[in-house]
Amino acid sequence: MTDPRPHLVIVGGGFAGLWATRALADAPLRITVIDRHNHHLFQPLLYQVATAGLSAPDIAAPLRHILRRQKNVEVRLAEVASINARAKAVVLADGGALAFDYLLLATGATHAYFGHDEWAPHAPGLKTLDDALHLRRQLLLAFERAEAETDPARRAAWLNFAIVGGGPTGVELAGTLAEIARHTLKHEFRRIDPAQARVRLIEAGPRVLASFPEALSAKARGQLERLGVEVVTGTPVSGITAEGYCLGETFVPAKTVVWAAGVAASPLARSLGVPLDRAGRVPVEPDLSVPGHPNLFVAGDLAAVRTDGKPVPGVAPAAKQMGRHVAGALRAHLAGQSTPTFRYRDYGNLATIGRMAAVVDFGRLKFSGLLAWWFWLAAHVFFLIGFRNRLVVLLNWAWAYWSYQRGARIILGSDRDDLERGDGGATMSPPREPPTG
Repeated sequence: MTDPRPHLVIVGGGFAGLWATRALADAPLRITVIDRHNHHLFQPLLYQVATAGLSAPDIAAPLRHILRRQKNVEVRLAEVASINARAKAVVLADGGALAFDYLLLATGATHAYFGHDEWAPHAPGLKTLDDALHLRRQLLLAFERAEAETDPARRAAWLNFAIVGGGPTGVELAGTLAEIARHTLKHEFRRIDPAQARVRLIEAGPRVLASFPEALSAKARGQLERLGVEVVTGTPVSGITAEGYCLGETFVPAKTVVWAAGVAASPLARSLGVPLDRAGRVPVEPDLSVPGHPNLFVAGDLAAVRTDGKPVPGVAPAAKQMGRHVAGALRAHLAGQSTPTFRYRDYGNLATIGRMAAVVDFGRLKFSGLLAWWFWLAAHVFFLIGFRNRLVVLLNWAWAYWSYQRGARIILGSDRDDLERGDGGATMSPPREPPTG
């Protein structure tokens, strides 16, 4: 028997897609959620997996498990190749197609190298669990390679770490990596002193955490420097190879460069056949629909939208709000009512720098240091999906706080994987972390 309910296809199981799906639990719709990964990922803590503080299952949960009680939802593990807006069909990478009455495109963003895609093999970014496991392997192997190296210059290159990009991800990675080198790995090596590792955070703009007020940005820089991070601002990276990077005209030998400088919208937006902005995002209508296509919606990092004259930032709270708004717009559309205008509510910014160091901006209320760090911890635990995730993260953080140890310091993959990729050990193929629990 044919299901008479309109069919909504949601592409992407991230914050926008998942929050829209859950908000439509009792709606008269047949919903299909498509994602190329089988899990929802809590991206704000992805750097913790990359730096061995947490395991992959601690910050992710299977989409089927999350939506198991929502009877109007079907989950499909598949990769979407394109959107045929005219035919109202989602074209899959395996050649199949899925017809829809309504579509929500929420596929997020990927790394952007500002026209230098040749840097990508030598400067991995951090957007997925595969990226995090890849980067964790590279960071931990750098110390192992330095321990085995007899040439002082090459040993120094293995102990040189550069993080390009002074946003929250870059700041969090730099601070955590400095703590690992100076505390976690202390007394574990015989031929090297991990504390001699050079951690450099490079930001092309005038200051780190540019989205924060200038005073908090300055405090964040001071906290990073107290942790041992060298902060470089106002000078862009001009080249990256397997042997190091160019800072202006100066070449710096470094075996580990991490990219945290820019993002680009998912290339899937190009198949919509509508004008895109410079970052590849879709300039949407006030109700988040695609211009000329009232049955197509875009949310999350893929949407270019402004409220009160200001662009909506690509952060998790904005994606959640957009997802809920699309759900409300669909309900209004089904009821024959006019769709409402999206308005973003800014609940503030927060970023952690390291142990007992963070910054919080709530508009008139701004603070940093230990209080901000505790607030950051509470907020991130609260927003994790699932009781098990919250409990495991709390226990891991408590252990790390008292012992300085990081429980996920397992190197996965092999040098053969690297050679098969043609990386020569400069970058690593994404290993697969075994499930826990």
